[in-house]
Amino acid sequence: MENTKWTSMWGNAVSIAEHRPESYGKNLTLRYPVYAPFDGEALRFTFDNYCGTEAVTITKATVAVADFDMTEKMRLECPLAEETLREITFSQETSVTIDAHKQTVSDAVALPVSAGATLCVSIYFSDFTLLQSAVLITGPLSKGYFSIGDETVSGKLPLDTTKSTNWFYFLSNIDILTSPENHAVICYGDSITAQSWPDYLTLRTRKLGGGHTSIIRRAASGTRILRQYECITYDSYGLKGSNRFCHEIPTAGADTLIIQQGINDIIHPVGTEVNPFRPMSDLPTAGELID
Repeated sequence: MENTKWTSMWGNAVSIAEHRPESYGKNLTLRYPVYAPFDGEALRFTFDNYCGTEAVTITKATVAVADFDMTEKMRLECPLAEETLREITFSQETSVTIDAHKQTVSDAVALPVSAGATLCVSIYFSDFTLLQSAVLITGPLSKGYFSIGDETVSGKLPLDTTKSTNWFYFLSNIDILTSPENHAVICYGDSITAQSWPDYLTLRTRKLGGGHTSIIRRAASGTRILRQYECITYDSYGLKGSNRFCHEIPTAGADTLIIQQGINDIIHPVGTEVNPFRPMSDLPTAGELID
């Protein structure tokens, strides 16, 4: 592993999933296809329960090279090359419990990765799990799948018990052991960045060549810099900037940061006569926002 370094190749913010009566899942597999911008020889995965209010247990997790190119077409069965399948372990254990407001990083997983490949990360929860630490993102490279049952080692997800989702639960970062000239650019922001432009920036770097830059999205819709919603009506809007920034920005191999946040501080206050959760007292002065 000489002349290599760990660099983030994929990542998202962790926010708060909308509270719903069905917020608990059981006997559920999440599978996320992710684009690999670099060659590499090993991976490590961050699972984050930062916004959870109780511990969650990952029963089993795997990674494999996908048997399709996500830049061309997503496939509901999300097929993988079974000979590349690897277990993701935590201190050599296949299961891990993550306390509320905590995160865990996996052991390094030896897996040869080629730039431009699609990887499939599968996560299985056997028992009731509060699906609260999550972020909603969109874009041509931002879609996952969930299936009933343990499908972590399945070559294809079963079509009749699988559905697509744009909610990304717990998985917040993937580092790759790669060449030292590779680096990460962080895109930090709110809904504008949680939408598709970081994916198109990834595709643009792929088209222009060079192959030395990953685009890491750290964005959550509705978030503000100076305020945070505590009511469940707006819980998916997540954490305020002073809580988010120090948690999201530490990223292996990152040397550039694009910040886009603040518009919601300005446009969200409408007055309690219009909405009891959006008082005009939340409107910051220009000086407060700049500071």
